[in-house]
Amino acid sequence: MSVASRRISAASTPGAAGELRVHIVQGEYHVTRDTGVMLSTLLGSCVAACLRDPDLAIGGMNHFLLPGQEGDLEDGLPRDAERYGVHLMELLVNGLLRQGARRERLEAKLFGGARTIDGFADIGARNASFAERFLRHEGIRLVGGSLRGEKGRRIQYWPGSGRARQVLICTDQIPPLQIPLATRAPLSGGSVEFF
Repeated sequence: MSVASRRISAASTPGAAGELRVHIVQGEYHVTRDTGVMLSTLLGSCVAACLRDPDLAIGGMNHFLLPGQEGDLEDGLPRDAERYGVHLMELLVNGLLRQGARRERLEAKLFGGARTIDGFADIGARNASFAERFLRHEGIRLVGGSLRGEKGRRIQYWPGSGRARQVLICTDQIPPLQIPLATRAPLSGGSVEFF
């Protein structure tokens, strides 16, 4: 049983034709062999891997973000950051194998990895590159998806059929948050005020 299924099994809502919807948040994964389940998530710079064994209609999704800052780079990635991605990828793969999936039949779709904030390190590209590298290293076929870009995504994935749907989130249509000068935290040293 995955973290997501324990957390939201009671809160899951039936969708079209009695479909059960399971929402995956950052740091979670879910594996199912129930063809009546749709997995969903919201992504910015995070990446979601959707893996399945098409012969058995067993599939799942995870949602991860590699931590780290630009100054901590080693070979293009933050030191030790990949272990977070590896951990969630291994949980997903091992969850599929425990349900009877065969590693040589696994196929994947990858989504996310957007560059959501200009002027900062491209964390989304690092997440996307890691996910692609992991699949190559593990010999898992990449059969689709959508990585990088500048927009967030809402992803829906049906593990039984392998169907995926993506809706781009147009962040440029959301007005920026305006904070009045009087409530901004001081930029100089000294005490910190929380509000």
